[in-house]
Amino acid sequence: MRSFGSLGRRFGWLWAAYAVSAYGTWLGFGAFSFIAIRVLHASAAEVAAMSAAGLAVGALVAVPIGPWVEFRRKRPVMITMDLVRFGALASIPVGYTLGAVSIVQLVCVSIVLSAANIAFTAAGGAFLKSLVEPADLLTANARFESTTWSASVVGPTVGGAAIGIFGPVVTIAADAASYLLSALGIAAIGGTEPAPAGPSSRPTLAGLAEGWRCILHHRPLRRLFLNSVVVNGLIMAGEAPLAVLMLGELGFPAWQYGLAFAVPCVGGLIGSRLARPLSGRYGSNTVLRVFGALRCVWPLGLVLVGPGLPGLVVVIAVELVLIVCCSLFNPVSATYRLQAVDHGRVSRVLAAWSVTSTATRAVLIAVWGVLATATGPRWALAAAGVLLLATPFVLPVGAGDDRTRRTRPRRARSTVAAGREDWPRG
Repeated sequence: MRSFGSLGRRFGWLWAAYAVSAYGTWLGFGAFSFIAIRVLHASAAEVAAMSAAGLAVGALVAVPIGPWVEFRRKRPVMITMDLVRFGALASIPVGYTLGAVSIVQLVCVSIVLSAANIAFTAAGGAFLKSLVEPADLLTANARFESTTWSASVVGPTVGGAAIGIFGPVVTIAADAASYLLSALGIAAIGGTEPAPAGPSSRPTLAGLAEGWRCILHHRPLRRLFLNSVVVNGLIMAGEAPLAVLMLGELGFPAWQYGLAFAVPCVGGLIGSRLARPLSGRYGSNTVLRVFGALRCVWPLGLVLVGPGLPGLVVVIAVELVLIVCCSLFNPVSATYRLQAVDHGRVSRVLAAWSVTSTATRAVLIAVWGVLATATGPRWALAAAGVLLLATPFVLPVGAGDDRTRRTRPRRARSTVAAGREDWPRG
């Protein structure tokens, strides 16, 4: 993998901004569910409804964001969305201190975060695509992926311990602060960013539809889109039943719950570092098909989770192999998606992708919350696992460059124009 300096100082600031927000996010992993279950005594259906409502309404609010972002400078949008997320998260510790925190507040914060995440993703993807050379996109995405998983190794364990010592909102306060630091890092990138030329700066549904048209008219991208939306939705649908099973029925303490998801994230460091060499040797299409299929095999194993150390080992083992596969698949998928889309449509495509993915997750989370309440969390986890086994048949065949070249002619770096992928993964 290339040295830090080869991607430039400006990418270094972007990477640093992403790193601090990633560590903050993973430090607060599970905090909303913990507050809902342990403080507000919510059921599995209520926890799922809270997550689903935030995602669904946030996606609806974000519908016109794609075309709005497309015709604006991307860095100011990213800074604004970081500040919005900071304000939303900071309201929870305030409400908790005043004894006024509620499910309604958690839902409202989730809505704001969902919409802001989509806007940031649309702007961040276009910004990255214009910031680095095409030959460096996989390297950049692999670095974001590696940072995500290194943060997820440390964050949940430290966060779980912090909740046990200082209370349930300390990690949310830290997460809020991380977005403020991210905004400062993005502001420090500097340089000029010309205003994108476009027919209109007004957000419209028709403008966002252009993103969906671009996806649906590109066969490999369409298949990748369908696979990613369904797989990510089903994996997320199992989060609430697993949280209720571990924190409620099986009585795992917060630090063990955090540990169960922190230790396997070492696999993310392994997978993200292998993404570029494996793509160079076997081709990006092979990596997408093989590891895209393998990532769907393991979640079914979560039905075997039991109490105590054996149950903890099962969760760690399943999550470990799942994460290795995902961290290999994600940067290759993210890079292909950026390369397949024209500069002038990146933000709209990413916004359409994120809106669909978010809305799908919301629906599946709500359905699986009801299913877990009606049948039990194990049956809900089993249903998600079985359905995931069918998703590899939707994976694209012949997606893009068959091989990632190790060397390509380099051109002089220009100032940032309009135009990157999901922040940072697919």
